[in-house]
Amino acid sequence: MSRDRTTATGAAEPWQGGRLAALSIAQVVGWGVLFYAMIVAAPVVADDTGWPLALVTVLFSLGLVVSAIAGVPVGRMLDRRGPRAVMVIGSVFGVVGLVIVALAPAPWLFALGWAVAGAGQSAVLYQAAFTVIARRYVRRRRAAMTVLTLAGGLASTIFAPIVAGLLSVIDWRSTFLILAGALGVITIPLHAFTLESRWPAAADRTSAPAGTGVRAVLRTRRFWLLQVAMLLLAIGLFMATLAVIPLFTEKGMGYELAAWALGLLGAGQVAGRLLYLAIPHTAAPWVPLTVTAVAAAAALAALALVPGPEWLLIVIAIIAGAVRGAQTLVQGSAVIERWGAENYGAINGVFAAPLTVVTALGPALGPIVATGVGGYEAMAVIAAGAALLAAGLARFS
Repeated sequence: MSRDRTTATGAAEPWQGGRLAALSIAQVVGWGVLFYAMIVAAPVVADDTGWPLALVTVLFSLGLVVSAIAGVPVGRMLDRRGPRAVMVIGSVFGVVGLVIVALAPAPWLFALGWAVAGAGQSAVLYQAAFTVIARRYVRRRRAAMTVLTLAGGLASTIFAPIVAGLLSVIDWRSTFLILAGALGVITIPLHAFTLESRWPAAADRTSAPAGTGVRAVLRTRRFWLLQVAMLLLAIGLFMATLAVIPLFTEKGMGYELAAWALGLLGAGQVAGRLLYLAIPHTAAPWVPLTVTAVAAAAALAALALVPGPEWLLIVIAIIAGAVRGAQTLVQGSAVIERWGAENYGAINGVFAAPLTVVTALGPALGPIVATGVGGYEAMAVIAAGAALLAAGLARFS
C-alpha cells in the first residue's frame, strides 16, 4: 500500500491502495445498483405494473441521458471543489432517486426517479471516478484505471444474481428500497472518508501543456476529431455487441447458446482491460485509440461475415468483448493523455456526454439499424465500417 514510484516532477507518487480499493468497491455497488439492477428487473417491473416493457426501458434510459447532461457541470465541480462533497451528494441523489422509483405509482414518477438517479450517476460512476484517478495518480494512472474498471466489470456478475434472488422472494419495489439502502450505507461512507476534500496543490502543478484551459481545448479541431472518432467507435461496438443474440440466431445458433455467447462477451471485457496495459506508456496519445479501433473493425467484420461454426462465433464474440473492454479505458484516459489533469473533470464532462447517450441508446441501436438495412449481419458490417472510420480519424486526434 505504501509502494512509491517517482513521478516526472521527481516527487514520490504513493500507490494509495486502500483508497483505490474503496473507490473500486463504490464503483461495484454504484454500477450494480444504479445500472444493472434495472436491466435485470425491467421485465418484472413491466409485468407487475402493466406498463409496456419498452416504456420501462425508455424511462430507465432517461436517467442515463440526464447523467450525460449533468456530467458537464459535475465535471467542473469536481475540478474546483474536489471529489468528496460532490460524490457524497451524488450517492444521496442515487438513493433518493431509487426510493422514488420504488414508490412510483405512475410512469411519470418512475421517470422522475430515474432522472434524479441519473443526476447521481453523473457524480458517482466512471466519469467522476476517472477524474479522481486522473488527479490522484500520474505515472500510475493506467494501472489505477484498470483496477477500477476491472472492479466495475464485476458489478453485473455480483449484482445480477443478487437482484434476481431478491426478486424471487420479494416484490420489485421492496427490492429497490433494499438496493437504495445498500447504496447509501456502502457508498456514502466510502466517499466521505476516503476521497480528497480538496485537490492537493501538487496535483495542480502537474505539467499541463500550454493551451489546456477548458475553453481553449474545446475550440480545437483535435478535441472534436477525438470526440467524433471515439463516438464512432462506441456506436460500432455497442450496436453490434449488444445485439449478439439476434445476430447469432440469424446465423442459425440456438437462443440459449447465443445467450451464453453474450455472457462470455461480457467476460471478455476483463481481458481487454488487462491487455490495455500492454500499450507502452511512451506511445503517442492517438496510438491506443487507433489500435483499439482497428481491432474493433476486424472483430465486428468477423461477427458479420463468419458463418460458423458455433465455437468460432463464440471466440469472435469474446474478442469483440475484449475490444470493448479496452475501449472503456481508452475513453477514460483520452483527455488526460492529451491535455493533462488540471481541467480533466470539466473537459471530460463535455467529452463523455455524447458517449453516455450512446450507452443509454446502446440496446436499441442494433435492432433499429438491422431493421433499416434488412438484417443483423448487414448491421454488423455497418458497425465495422464505423470502427474503421474511427481508426482513420484517430491519427489526427
